[in-house]
Amino acid sequence: MKIFIMGFGAVGKGVVKVFSIKGNNLKQKYGLDFEIVAVTDTSGTALCDKGLDPDLLLNTKEKTGRVCDYPEYGIPGLSSPEALSKVEYDCLVEVTPTNIEDGEPAKTHMLKAMSDKKDVVTSNKGPLALCFKELVGTAKNNNVQFKFEASVGGAMPIINFAHENLSGCDIESIFGILNGTTNYILSRMAKEGSSYEQTLKEAQEMGIAETDPTQDVEGTDAACKIVILANSIMNMDVSLGDVEINGISKITPESIFLAKKEGYLIKLIAEASLDTLEVSPRLVKEGSPLSVEGTMNVATLKTDLAEDITVVGKGAGSVETASAILSDLISIWKSKK
Repeated sequence: MKIFIMGFGAVGKGVVKVFSIKGNNLKQKYGLDFEIVAVTDTSGTALCDKGLDPDLLLNTKEKTGRVCDYPEYGIPGLSSPEALSKVEYDCLVEVTPTNIEDGEPAKTHMLKAMSDKKDVVTSNKGPLALCFKELVGTAKNNNVQFKFEASVGGAMPIINFAHENLSGCDIESIFGILNGTTNYILSRMAKEGSSYEQTLKEAQEMGIAETDPTQDVEGTDAACKIVILANSIMNMDVSLGDVEINGISKITPESIFLAKKEGYLIKLIAEASLDTLEVSPRLVKEGSPLSVEGTMNVATLKTDLAEDITVVGKGAGSVETASAILSDLISIWKSKK
């Protein structure tokens, strides 16, 4: 399978690392041989029809910060849209930075690949939260596969799990913790009695929170993810603007202390049901499935036949997110055999 990786930040590097680690195993287990034929970042493109070396890609990026410095096959300034027409590939792995304003340029990249009859796998939640129906419809019209397990919950399996393992059930609601940064902050505040400001600063120093943490702490990131789940699992037709959003920046140590005194924790919960599409801080019973700590994500699917099913997994990390991308790629491969 010839792979075009668009975006070579943390997730893109995680995908290449996973290919390097698991390559031989995938050949033996599935007869699947991944061949990376192109990788792009803001500097340009590394491109070779015969395949690029995963370890050399990672070493080049680490040493120079520019994928276009890849020996012999690096092309400075070759943009992502141009590169799509320069090489033959089977599947686009779109992992450029998320844009929640208009979903670009990822949306254009994905639509271009689909129109060229290429499968698409992405972790990019921006276009999915804003233009889900258009993307899914374009994939269907062009008879290509479009998979996005990695867009929600990192390594936490939920989208494919719902479609495959719970295919006989109607899913009535989904609720859970879909943002690892806010879960880390609230967990630390509960353990140490520290202030929101102090804990956020610590999370930023550790690389858990972004320099600008607004999307995480104000609930926008979780809102994007609950929209994706609502559309893909519950067949709703909603977008980011339909979500009622409240973040965690006004949570005080006193409110956390009072909650703990009554046996509760405060968590940022995202919920989708026929009557509700919301992200807000809520009380969660200590010891319940939703009381996970650190950067863990958790989601409960309420079904008509199987009652409540809860899934848990690491909600962040380049290799963890890449594991979900890998599962989508394997699924595409199996479907074509």
